[in-house]
Amino acid sequence: MRDDKEKFERLDAEILGINPGSLKSHENYVRDFQFNFRLLSDSEYSVTKAYNALKENGQSVQRTVYVIDKAGKIRYAKQGMPSDEELLETLKGLNK
Repeated sequence: MRDDKEKFERLDAEILGINPGSLKSHENYVRDFQFNFRLLSDSEYSVTKAYNALKENGQSVQRTVYVIDKAGKIRYAKQGMPSDEELLETLKGLNK
């Protein structure tokens, strides 16, 4: 998503990463991987639990991508890392 950020923005989408890591680990991650979007810390796992993104062991996060509309409704959810093309096509369909 980093490399296609402008394409996402043209479709009125904002990219956010959320995980339970510390703010310091997020700073390092952004620097090391040259992220151009915000990473948010969910140290209490409140967002992770609300979006059912915990693995079965209850201790680690299952990478999941969501497209959430402006009303807060989940319009797309997929575990793992879908391609940018798949996400962009999903957004185009929602913007029709």
